[in-house]
Amino acid sequence: MTKTPRERWATGAMCTGLGLTVLATTVPYVDRSATHLMARHIRAAYPAYTPTRVDSAVTTYLVLSSVIGVLGVLTWLGVIWAVRADMRWARPAATAAFVLGAGVGLAGLLTKDTSGETGLPPTLGWVGMAPCLAGLLVVVLLWRRPPPRRG
Repeated sequence: MTKTPRERWATGAMCTGLGLTVLATTVPYVDRSATHLMARHIRAAYPAYTPTRVDSAVTTYLVLSSVIGVLGVLTWLGVIWAVRADMRWARPAATAAFVLGAGVGLAGLLTKDTSGETGLPPTLGWVGMAPCLAGLLVVVLLWRRPPPRRG
């Protein structure tokens, strides 16, 4: 069955979102080994922390971001499958996933911790928001196409 241009755009946007999610999940690991933004951010917010405690906080963030990233990848794969299978519930599921993903991304970007600073350095917070841009495009494209025929 031939897909319409809008369906191809939606599939492309979903694959882009999947790629951005993988990228957003790996960037904190690159940061830990190369740029140390997170460690510097924690050290600046909590100057009394020992290097061991800063490293522990960075590790905690890595675990949290990895769990969120894996859940995001699984969600993208599920939505891609549902849209390609033309499931009736794909649009509401994609919308719910977008709302949840944007909420998690905004929480990471905007939530302040006990030091009064945001929990994440702004650069890492914005990287976490990148998949949401693709998610917004997917939701718009899915709701503008004709309703699905199956399930």
